[in-house]
Amino acid sequence: MPAYAAKRLLSVFPVLFGLSVIVFLVMSMIPGDPATAILGAYATPENVERINRDLGLDKPLVQQYVIWIGNVLQGDFGRSFALNRPVLDEVLERFQATLVLAGVSLVLCAVIGLLAGVVSAVRQFGWADKVITFVVLAGISMPSFWLGLILILLFAVKWRLLPASGMYAIYGGGDFKDLLLHLILPATTLAVVAAGVIARLTRAAMLEVLRQDFVRTARAKGLPERQVIYRHAFRAAVVSVIPVIGIQAGFVLGGAVYIETVFQWPGIGAMLVNAISTRDILLVQGGVLVVAASYVLFNLAADMLQTMLDPRIRS
Repeated sequence: MPAYAAKRLLSVFPVLFGLSVIVFLVMSMIPGDPATAILGAYATPENVERINRDLGLDKPLVQQYVIWIGNVLQGDFGRSFALNRPVLDEVLERFQATLVLAGVSLVLCAVIGLLAGVVSAVRQFGWADKVITFVVLAGISMPSFWLGLILILLFAVKWRLLPASGMYAIYGGGDFKDLLLHLILPATTLAVVAAGVIARLTRAAMLEVLRQDFVRTARAKGLPERQVIYRHAFRAAVVSVIPVIGIQAGFVLGGAVYIETVFQWPGIGAMLVNAISTRDILLVQGGVLVVAASYVLFNLAADMLQTMLDPRIRS
């Protein structure tokens, strides 16, 4: 197991290197001049040239990348000109809020998806299977930002049951209960599509396992049906679903960009939208790199968990 873990961990570094190259190249292709965006009304040719020289934007693209990645490897992501603070400090501060939202959404979609998939498989072709299939297909088909707006309209505007935006109440609040109330709408919106994907794949995996000989043997021994389903069949089926949950973790992190904008959640997604609009290149590069690296690490953790549950994967 340690050798396999070391091998998988080493494979992460080329991926992170490729991500850094892609992030840097994409940002370099965004139209507009960062120096002009920084200077605004003071963007004279002399000032623009000076800013480009100070930021190193007058150097060849390859040299710019080498300087940037060298600083990143030393923990220096640069300084945000719009916020006038270190990029890493801002990204880590915002990423905490994103992790809260993404973590709750991931747990929510995993629990709901696994449970719905098991029930749908056990009650195949029954009314429960049909209802779950309809709800899952409807959830997958709906754009998350549209669903978020509908939930705000119903639960915040019309019925006034839940807050519509923010992480805490502007006046008062600030405790754990206040956080939970503000989490319900964005976390539910973010979890719907991922839960639908997990439910469909869990159903397929459970149906395949339920046809296996060991399940028939367990039933022939007279074991209770609940024990056959959850102790034997589910444990075998969940191994093939874990990588999907890891992939959905990436979807949840990526979806947080526009969901945070819809719900005004003070996370890294909202930060990236503002940084792109102000052409704050270093802040965008730092934010995207942290999100992409987190996605890779989530998938690595899912692979390791799958290997622990099914040691045959190591071979």
